Amino acid sequence: MDNFDDAAMDNFDDADDVIRSNIPGSFPYSVLRERHPALIQRVRDAFPYDPERQRALDALLRESTDPAGVMEPLPAGARDREQWEEWGSGEHVGGSWFDAPFLWAESYFYRRLLDAVGYFDPAGPWQGIDPFRPFKQAELRSPEAQAELTALDHLAQEPTETQGRALLHGSVWGNRADLGFRLTSTAPDTPTTPLLVDDSERLWSLLPPGAGNTVHVVADNAGRELVPDLLLIDHFLRHAHAEQVVLQVKPHPYYVSDATPTDVIDALRHLKQAPGEAGDAGERLWQATSTGHLQLRTHPFSCAPLPYAAMPEDLKKSFDTATLTILKGDLNYRRLVGDQLWPPTTPFLTRTSYFPAPVAALRTLKSDVVVGLDAQTERTLNAAEPQNWRTKGTHAVIQVRDE
Repeated sequence: MDNFDDAAMDNFDDADDVIRSNIPGSFPYSVLRERHPALIQRVRDAFPYDPERQRALDALLRESTDPAGVMEPLPAGARDREQWEEWGSGEHVGGSWFDAPFLWAESYFYRRLLDAVGYFDPAGPWQGIDPFRPFKQAELRSPEAQAELTALDHLAQEPTETQGRALLHGSVWGNRADLGFRLTSTAPDTPTTPLLVDDSERLWSLLPPGAGNTVHVVADNAGRELVPDLLLIDHFLRHAHAEQVVLQVKPHPYYVSDATPTDVIDALRHLKQAPGEAGDAGERLWQATSTGHLQLRTHPFSCAPLPYAAMPEDLKKSFDTATLTILKGDLNYRRLVGDQLWPPTTPFLTRTSYFPAPVAALRTLKSDVVVGLDAQTERTLNAAEPQNWRTKGTHAVIQVRDE
């Protein structure tokens, strides 16, 4: 059993400003009441689930969308029930989904969804079948994804530094392709606003070419977002910004589109089959994986409903070996700084001081939590978009803690 930081978990759950879903009209409330039902329907439409699975989905829908509903426990024989008890199910199961910390309730919903569709059933026909796989596959085949790969041929004509900056920003804005966000978002695909925080130069300064650096990349979504991440990794390796890259993905499906090892292989094959520069990058990444310069890793804590401040010792030691750890996406950001209503001007350094090595966040804003903004930026955003600048996905940050 993993040794988690109990004090950090207590601080997380007891915080007065922890984000919950019990305020009608709030973003977390809309996720439970609108996004999750839409997702359940989309999963139903994607697979011909049998009557037993359909009944289980109906039960989860009723339980998790009713503000008066009670959160039910995992089945007695669930493979990871003890793990979830350690992660706090004893505190929240039996209570309201809406009163539990938003991060906890949202994460538990996806675990329960996997149970409803029989993903972990050792004797069932649906064992190991990713309920989100059709959506991830469609992302890779989309015209937008193809256009992005074609653009690499033009980017290859630019100086190496220009390529690196473009690929870094592409990885940030690629987070707009999050499938969960697309279930309810009406925002356009093309970003029209600059980064709210851009610590790009600080990031590159940590990765001087030829220094034998090790970079850990904690992935977020599969499909159209994972491809830009892989292209950035290829740039790191090709131009000696990193001697080795460790790509950490989820051990099983989680949230709508979070990347698993299978999704990485799908993305690599997609790149290899592409013409031009994209195909060349795919071949290099495939070879890098074969030689160990690019390593895939999973860890159970990747699917924990807890902040990284509560990470177990083995994961902390792994990050401690990295020259730089890059955390991608909104969920990883929430877990990195704590899913709480911090004042936006709270220093990024303050909220990440526990992390064992230099850390960077590449994140498009799609939830309420944000730190590291200057006061003028916050005032401008509150005046122009007081209702939804934090959640609509048109703003992004590159934040780095290098101390």
